[in-house]
Amino acid sequence: MNTAITIIYLLGVPLLVMQLAKRWTWIDKVSPMTVLYIIGLAAANLIPADNGIFNIDSDTNTLFSNIAVPLAIPLMLMGCNTHGWKVGKAFKVFLSGLLSVLIVTIAGYFIFRNGYDDNRGFAQVCAVATGIYTGGIPNMGAIKQAVAMPSQTYLYITSYDLIVTGLYLVFVILFGKTVFRKLLPAERKAENGKRKAESAEYKAESDNGRINPFDREHRGLSFLAIGITIAIAAISYAVSIWVSKDGSPNMTVLILLLTTLAIGASFLPPMRRQQHSFDLGLYCVYVFCLAIATACDIRQMDIAGSLPILYYLGFIVLGSLVLQILFAKMLKIDGDSVMVCSVALINSPPFVPLAAALLNNKDIVILGITIGLLGYMLGNYLGIGIFHLLVAIG
Repeated sequence: MNTAITIIYLLGVPLLVMQLAKRWTWIDKVSPMTVLYIIGLAAANLIPADNGIFNIDSDTNTLFSNIAVPLAIPLMLMGCNTHGWKVGKAFKVFLSGLLSVLIVTIAGYFIFRNGYDDNRGFAQVCAVATGIYTGGIPNMGAIKQAVAMPSQTYLYITSYDLIVTGLYLVFVILFGKTVFRKLLPAERKAENGKRKAESAEYKAESDNGRINPFDREHRGLSFLAIGITIAIAAISYAVSIWVSKDGSPNMTVLILLLTTLAIGASFLPPMRRQQHSFDLGLYCVYVFCLAIATACDIRQMDIAGSLPILYYLGFIVLGSLVLQILFAKMLKIDGDSVMVCSVALINSPPFVPLAAALLNNKDIVILGITIGLLGYMLGNYLGIGIFHLLVAIG
């Protein structure tokens, strides 16, 4: 009975939140992921374990948290437009933002590691932080599994990340437009209306919950995406078992192969420029968020003992912002582009339309979404690579 209740809870609550986000705009503003974390933590910490009505089966919860991200990665990446991007300006802006995050992330490891008990454990923190601030939640969950991070440490990071990125978003909303446009040059106007039409198209694609992947008109593509995803997951799992020495899956190989095969699948004609698989992948991420939060009992945690993680994440956000502005000055990148790049990397692509609205510059949406999707694609490689680099350094 507990297993059935757990399955209904893990699959039904994210779907309900996605549906409610269509009616209540505040859910989109705070992010459905935040809402699901709150629900999961409430279920873990406020409901008595022996209530006799609602009991979570821990094994089922763990199973769903383990399979959600490997399914989400191919689904989300296949929904990306990997072949039609204009890489000129986007590449320059993205590289400046990416290098800023990587430099500060690695520097922060040497600054803050003495306040952490275990260098390898802090290397795991650095790896997941790299995934967060170059990609987003899908990379965060994938890297957590690839580097075998404990769930308790993962909850510290997700909790502190909400604080740090929340404060950064407040700064962007209140002062971002003024600060970025004052420190950096103005954006050059488009020569024609083509960019405006493209940005409107990308905005529509980036809004969550606009389509139902299982509507009759979308059902065929949705099931095709699911079929391809299952095939990718099966191949990746088989290879990860094959290269492993102990017969258990090699998580690093599994995650990197999932990412690579999914990027390749995004070039298949049926997958081009369709939102269905991305929405399905986002749903898997929501299931993961709910499962991981439900598994964590805050009452058993020493929050004060993890404060170095909070300081480290704050250092990354502030330090990368300062460094990105300096790079932008040298490369003559306009303030609007830097702001939308920063929001796409720090707060994730769903916040790009918000940044564009704050700037009153809808043409910037396509740039922000492009940067965010590039981050999704590279985040797993970078996070896992930095982990192994820092472990080797010691």
